[in-house]
Amino acid sequence: MDSLQISLGVIITLVVVSLLFDFMNGFHDAANSIATIVSTRVLKPHQAVLWAAAFNFLAYFLFELKVAGTIGKGTIDPAIVDHFIIFGALIGAIVWNVVTWYYGIPSSSSHALVGGLVGAAVAKAGFSGLIASGVLKIIAFIFIAPFLGFMLGSFMMLIVSWLCRNMSPSKVDKHFRRLQLLSAAAYSLGHGGNDAQKTIGIIWMLLIAAGLSESGGHVPSWVVLSCYTAMGLGTMFGGWRIVKTMGNRITKLNQARGFCANSAGAMTLFFATALGVPVSTTHTITGAIAGVGSVRGARRVRWGVAGGIVWAWILTIPCSAVIAAAAWWIGKQFL
Repeated sequence: MDSLQISLGVIITLVVVSLLFDFMNGFHDAANSIATIVSTRVLKPHQAVLWAAAFNFLAYFLFELKVAGTIGKGTIDPAIVDHFIIFGALIGAIVWNVVTWYYGIPSSSSHALVGGLVGAAVAKAGFSGLIASGVLKIIAFIFIAPFLGFMLGSFMMLIVSWLCRNMSPSKVDKHFRRLQLLSAAAYSLGHGGNDAQKTIGIIWMLLIAAGLSESGGHVPSWVVLSCYTAMGLGTMFGGWRIVKTMGNRITKLNQARGFCANSAGAMTLFFATALGVPVSTTHTITGAIAGVGSVRGARRVRWGVAGGIVWAWILTIPCSAVIAAAAWWIGKQFL
């Protein structure tokens, strides 16, 4: 990629907007990490967000930057990347996040960002600007991640039910109140490890386009640290509108079910992050919660609520892409 002449002011502005998106990602997706421990009253809301935010940040020390590489070099052709594409992608993702947060819809910040990249790239270069293998892999995991979450959640719930079959309900709840803290911590690690890296990839794209970083080199440490910090701060402020949907409306949770849902979601996120696939933490935990509920019978899951969430999944990439394409055009006029 040839470096572009991008002013320092534009670079700083886009880095700040990127970190704002990362903050909003943590804010928007906080419910995914804390919905189960809040709805089962293991922790109070303010305690839960601090717990989740701490482990969001600790992911900085544990995960390789494979997801950042997929976003930075595996979604759209690096040769077409400029500050207009970055601007369009970020605005598309942020606007869609605000809309879905306002209406309490647990959509995917990850796929909003991917949709933003796709929309801005297509607006500039047509469909030839996309890397088909990368985009198709991300789209495939829209279905794979919740399916894995569903299957693992169901399987874990069956094991827990069998192991605890002779225990009193009060004793089960006592044990799983503590275990739920560990499963929520693991899920928050997975959330930070996968989601923060998407913004790292965006900023890395910008720095490469501006000639401030090498595509074959390492991501600057300040980029990694600032993205994990923004994600953790966003989680601290929480997304309370979405907590209710995730924690109560899909299925009724207790301590054991909450533990199984978070554990299944964490395992799915660790798997995807190890493969370098940007997945939706929202999709993952939704599938896990539905899987846990289905063990008690299909009627225990409010499939209408789950169906509404699925529609949000389907619409996220095209809607954020359209917004990003419009933002790309506006950026061309004013940046």
